[in-house]
Amino acid sequence: MSLETVVDQVKRYGCSLVEVTGGEPLAQPAAFELITRLCEERFEVLIETSGAIDITPVDARASIILDVKCPGSEMQDRMRWDNLHHLRQKDQVKFVIGDRRDYEWAVDVVTQYRLTETCPVLFSPVFGTGEHDGRDSLLRSLAEWLLQDRLPVRLQVQLHKFIWDPDTRGV
Repeated sequence: MSLETVVDQVKRYGCSLVEVTGGEPLAQPAAFELITRLCEERFEVLIETSGAIDITPVDARASIILDVKCPGSEMQDRMRWDNLHHLRQKDQVKFVIGDRRDYEWAVDVVTQYRLTETCPVLFSPVFGTGEHDGRDSLLRSLAEWLLQDRLPVRLQVQLHKFIWDPDTRGV
């Protein structure tokens, strides 16, 4: 599918906000050009990236949602830590938390990089897994930890997994 075909399809939706996501969008050869074209067409463009690829070539008009991989993901070794130094006020950092260890690690990263002074920070529980104490889900535990620590971050859920079957693609 050509770049122009993609841009034309996006225009037909009649929306003003476009989020480029799915796997690692910046690994796609035409991603940077697509982002620039969407910005030129005056779309508000969000890029959800794993943080494994340099974000500096992304068109400055787009907003980055940088997913910092926690230890429970077993993917934190792929992270380009330098990306955290290139975030702006309009960007966001997201941590997907699988357990208390992930939470404490994420708090350390937020503190070390002073992320809440740079941009909004989101903490999201892994869907369908995590710590259970016999009565509380990971979502509830995460909310309680955030309240207890008075951490200035937003609690976020993967809303599409509550609306549609968690395995549904393309929503």
